[in-house]
Amino acid sequence: MKGGKSKSDAKSSRLAVNKKPIKAAGKKAGKAAKDPNKPKRPASAFFVFMEEFREQYKKDHPKNKSVAAVGKAGGEKWKSMSDADKAPYVAKAEKRKSDYEKELKNYNKRQAEAPKAEDEEESEKSMSEVHDEDEDEDGSGEEDDDE
Repeated sequence: MKGGKSKSDAKSSRLAVNKKPIKAAGKKAGKAAKDPNKPKRPASAFFVFMEEFREQYKKDHPKNKSVAAVGKAGGEKWKSMSDADKAPYVAKAEKRKSDYEKELKNYNKRQAEAPKAEDEEESEKSMSEVHDEDEDEDGSGEEDDDE
């Protein structure tokens, strides 16, 4: 077989194409962990509408188990609604947004205050470590005798 590829060459070329980089299990590099105490973002007017629409749709179609069908029907109804029909949902969404902004300000204040307390504790620890080292150098603490 002149000029032909061996079976091992063919396998290695296939493997090289199919190789994917191995990722750490469930961790994304460079992203900080999410704080569970942080307030959640508010729903948009459409999602406020969908909360109500889902309940009504389930009553009208009790045998339907498809989430996609509910979403599709809700999207079509939302598109067909006039601005006047959407107004109550927009108002609810705006109220939720203003509440969210207040909660976020309070959360950010708490976050800004929390690290200061931690820094004070760390500085006290480091000072005690410095004092321990001073005592060792004076000879009043433990010493290693090489004699």
